[in-house]
Amino acid sequence: MSERKRGSGTRGGDARGSEAYGGDVRGGEAYGGEARGGEAHGGGVRAQLHHRVPDLGALELLLAVARHGSLGAAAREVGITQPAASSRIRSMERQLGVALVDRSPRGSRLTDAGALVTDWARRIVEAAEAFDAGAQALRGRRDSRLRVAASMTIAEYLLPGWLIALRADRPDTAVSLQAGNSAVVAERLLANEADIGFVEGLAVPDGLDGVVVAHDRLAIVAAPSHPWARRRGPLDPAELASTPLVLRERGSGTRQVLDAALSGHGGLAQPLLELASTTAVKAAAVSGAGPAVLSELAIAEELASRRLVAIPVEGVQLRRDLRAVWPTGHRPTGPARDLLSLTRG
Repeated sequence: MSERKRGSGTRGGDARGSEAYGGDVRGGEAYGGEARGGEAHGGGVRAQLHHRVPDLGALELLLAVARHGSLGAAAREVGITQPAASSRIRSMERQLGVALVDRSPRGSRLTDAGALVTDWARRIVEAAEAFDAGAQALRGRRDSRLRVAASMTIAEYLLPGWLIALRADRPDTAVSLQAGNSAVVAERLLANEADIGFVEGLAVPDGLDGVVVAHDRLAIVAAPSHPWARRRGPLDPAELASTPLVLRERGSGTRQVLDAALSGHGGLAQPLLELASTTAVKAAAVSGAGPAVLSELAIAEELASRRLVAIPVEGVQLRRDLRAVWPTGHRPTGPARDLLSLTRG
């Protein structure tokens, strides 16, 4: 064949940017021989699509040229300079291996190949617009609600302030709060029943990532009528461990910290009462049922009014970290991310 065609199908010879059934092809599809930047059947490699298809910005520019018949007007529409637009069109022509635009002093006109490519470009851009609209709808659905799971102390004494601040930033987000012990919070996150969680234990539960958002300390408290309220010196760990106490249930962060603190001193005695909420433990202690272990966050009012008395204790570590947690590898997004930022602000 005496004439080599650019931008058309050939069955032999040299073709650039076209379909070839033999020989050397660059940027196209080859059924034999060598393929560069295209798809080769018979020992070659299949290039990724983004190497062979122009990006959305270039396709939008081509559509603007078709609308205006002017490269300068098209450049203004997409917000770039005319030299940048001209360079992008040339780059697209090299990538596709065909001339797309005829330039003249009277303006810019699509070639026949350019008109065909423009039709294809329009479908791609419309598909991208549909994709974008769908993604926005998904974000809107995500942002319309926030499911929070938190251990009792955090749910009662810290989260209300954080959620009020979040509402100021996201008034249209509906928030649901599920309160439970730290083990239950972990279960809800791993079952995808919550978007973010807050726990009080010694460490991040298995299967979760987390970050410390606050600190807390456990206190031993009793009603003023209890003998411990009148003692002169601090409790020692052995006496604390051997005394039946009013406690939170197993699985709670409070119980985990206390168990660890007294593990070297004989461990906890059988609880006097084992209750499922901080409020219930506090009420029992105030009523004189027995000494209790509570977060300092929960007892400020009772200590100030002398309904409870803090009992000093030495030789045990009762400080704990309060953490935000989420499933491993899935850092919070949307409202959950904003709530996390507020806790650390």
